[in-house]
Amino acid sequence: MTEIQDQAGAFVPGPRIGHAPLAAGPLSGRTFAVKDLFDVAGAVTTYGNPDWARTHAAAIATAPIVQSLLLSGAECVGKTKTVELAYGLTGENVWQGTPRNPRAPDRFPGGSSCGSAAAVAAGLADFALGSDTGGSVRIPASYCGLFGLRPTHGAISLAGARALAPSLDTPGWFARDAGLLEAIGDVLLPPGPARLGGPLLRVEEAWMNARPDVAETLRRSLSHLETRFGPALGLNLIPEGLSTLNEHFRCVQAEEVWSTLGDWVTATRPTFGPGVSERFIAAKAMDPARAAAGRVFRHAMQARLRPLLAGGAILVMPTSPCPAPLLTSSILHQNEVRAATMGVTAIAGFCGAPEVTLPVGTAEGAPVGLSFVAAPGMDRALLAFARAAADDLREHA
Repeated sequence: MTEIQDQAGAFVPGPRIGHAPLAAGPLSGRTFAVKDLFDVAGAVTTYGNPDWARTHAAAIATAPIVQSLLLSGAECVGKTKTVELAYGLTGENVWQGTPRNPRAPDRFPGGSSCGSAAAVAAGLADFALGSDTGGSVRIPASYCGLFGLRPTHGAISLAGARALAPSLDTPGWFARDAGLLEAIGDVLLPPGPARLGGPLLRVEEAWMNARPDVAETLRRSLSHLETRFGPALGLNLIPEGLSTLNEHFRCVQAEEVWSTLGDWVTATRPTFGPGVSERFIAAKAMDPARAAAGRVFRHAMQARLRPLLAGGAILVMPTSPCPAPLLTSSILHQNEVRAATMGVTAIAGFCGAPEVTLPVGTAEGAPVGLSFVAAPGMDRALLAFARAAADDLREHA
């Protein structure tokens, strides 16, 4: 295994868990890291918490998604840190250490796939696997200046991965260039359409939700893309408001989280870091009627969005309304950022749609990303669009 110095604090402490390629293939010569909720045979999947590690044995088999990458010629160089039980968006982990954001060292890296994003941003791996339930690939990618993909829900198996909220969980991956992001998709994704016909649809609620400096940076990039892909058409997609969408998403997610992990939490009574314990207490107390209302709203969102995108249209919006919070931010501020962020990430999350984020600039001296969402099953076409968009933006830089 290639040995690398972990200057970003991205990898799980202890002996490095890696794996040589299993065959030659399209990713030969590439290195990757794996979020520590995917199994690698012979290693304990810690899920970011010492009590989880203590109560679980080493994995017997390697997760199929990891196996596919090894068979494609890539080398695994280690397992990366995650927020405890993948339930958080800042990237903080008090037990293993919070990874450093290589692009903004005074700010959080984003979670829960914090270590994977930090590893790629620091050049410790060519790409990395993460998972995304409420934004855990898209947000760290935006915060760390990376390309990132949340694929169509269910398009890629999550066998051999720890669950959080199964109807929302997806794998995902990070890369420093759009071409590699697409090449990974060629290995992992099922067949699908190769092109998106457009038009671009600007989600007005998401743009209004963004801080003015973030919106201005992203608008400049969007204006360049409009010269190639046509004008972006304004669209009011969420008349109920992003706060309503966030609340419905939060309730559905919380009910599933407790259904998935509540037995273990009750039996083990684990010690959690700041914020994580509060989220599990809230999940346990979730009113089933509120979660049911969230599922009804989710079906309405799907009925609204999927026909809109079926012909090849693409939503465009800020990935996050703000850059990564400062490491000195209060819990109250972090929660405010979380609510504003998940009102946007819930659009693709609730609808099971693929979303790709591109690093297009900075605000407050920190990276910010521009997101594109396509219809479910259009992942390959979306990645091809992202590569073309990245090429266009690079030419205008």
